[in-house]
Amino acid sequence: MNAPVSPADSLRAALSGLLDGLAPKQAGQAVDRLIASYRGRTPTGAPVLRDRADVAAYAAYRMPATFEAVCAALDAFAAAVPGWAPAGHVDIGGGTGAATWAVSATWEGRRPVTVLDWAEPALALGREIAAANPALKDAEWRRSRIGSALTVESTDLVTISYVLGELTEADRASVVETAAAAARAVVVVEPGTPEGYARVIEARDHLIGAGFRVAAPCPHSAACPIVPGEDWCHFSARVSRSSLHRQVKGGSLAYEDEKFSYVAAARFPVAPAPSRVVRRPQIRKGQVLLDLCGPDRSLHRETVTKRHGPHYRAARDTDWGEPWPPAPAH
Repeated sequence: MNAPVSPADSLRAALSGLLDGLAPKQAGQAVDRLIASYRGRTPTGAPVLRDRADVAAYAAYRMPATFEAVCAALDAFAAAVPGWAPAGHVDIGGGTGAATWAVSATWEGRRPVTVLDWAEPALALGREIAAANPALKDAEWRRSRIGSALTVESTDLVTISYVLGELTEADRASVVETAAAAARAVVVVEPGTPEGYARVIEARDHLIGAGFRVAAPCPHSAACPIVPGEDWCHFSARVSRSSLHRQVKGGSLAYEDEKFSYVAAARFPVAPAPSRVVRRPQIRKGQVLLDLCGPDRSLHRETVTKRHGPHYRAARDTDWGEPWPPAPAH
């Protein structure tokens, strides 16, 4: 009996023939323009993805990394809400649907799914790729202006990933408030840059003000202890590169690390991590240094040594972004 294919493998397979018929130079130019757009600090005021060439380049260039980053955020959220699974999902600014693939990878089964985006070419390609994922067979791909005029029907989960940077400050606030009014849970993911983190904190404040409780990554729903302009909270997701991915991005390694910032919050009770590892652990002879965000709103370093026994072994296996201490084995 063949093992079931994972959503990650299905996504890679669906992307494999995406650039057929698109000249390498044309793909490269589209990727260069997209990099400039997504790294820029000025809202575009219009869809970044304009045509099939843009969308194909975007999907090959960005979709695997977006998928892994959103998966990491959803995994942390799922750990804080054990036993819960969304009965419905709306993806705001979803483009080609990476977040919908991530939701299907986090929670098994089918559910009503709606992807809202203002770029029709992105929706068309997202619909095409989704044919490879049974969980997205009945998904609705709807063109919608992402901004103050946005409407969202009631649902369990709303994701907003890698889109707030394309909006004005007023539209960002409106979109997050619309999501909060419609959903029981909201997950926001942005690039792991100081600007991306600032947008996440802005969204976090709006969600808390709307009565949500932060489930991840923070161990609390109080003010973030990081001083803006001095540091930023972000994490890293490992992305396996297919040959297509390496071709489009011009890289030679079989992987890359996607840096991202996020917040996941819910209207219902949550069980956030006791503390969260907010930097890559430093493993030294006989000790592990863990930089932690704690439930008392503190940022502090904990040194775990061999004399801590099982905790030391656990610390050596703990990664950036994971909870600390680990849950006891059953």
